Amino acid sequence: MSVIVRLPSQLRVLVGGAGEVPVEASTVRDAIVAVDAAYPGVATRVLDDRGALRRFVNVFVADEDVRFLDGLDTILEAGQTVSLVPAVAGG
Repeated sequence: MSVIVRLPSQLRVLVGGAGEVPVEASTVRDAIVAVDAAYPGVATRVLDDRGALRRFVNVFVADEDVRFLDGLDTILEAGQTVSLVPAVAGG
């Protein structure tokens, strides 16, 4: 099913400047892998060496943090938006 992956400005350089990339995916992990297949380098910025979500990246599906859902295994519905958002720290 087709979903949209919304990318932060830091990753847009890897996708030709696009803010959103449509992909076919059934889970959040599938969506990240699909974007990486089309634009190599995205997954290494989002996933660590074990394939887990990097600590400084937040992922939202329909405005819900996937860490409070099923993580990267969160099931997607057609037309949903997966937003990759860098964590912001302040002090």
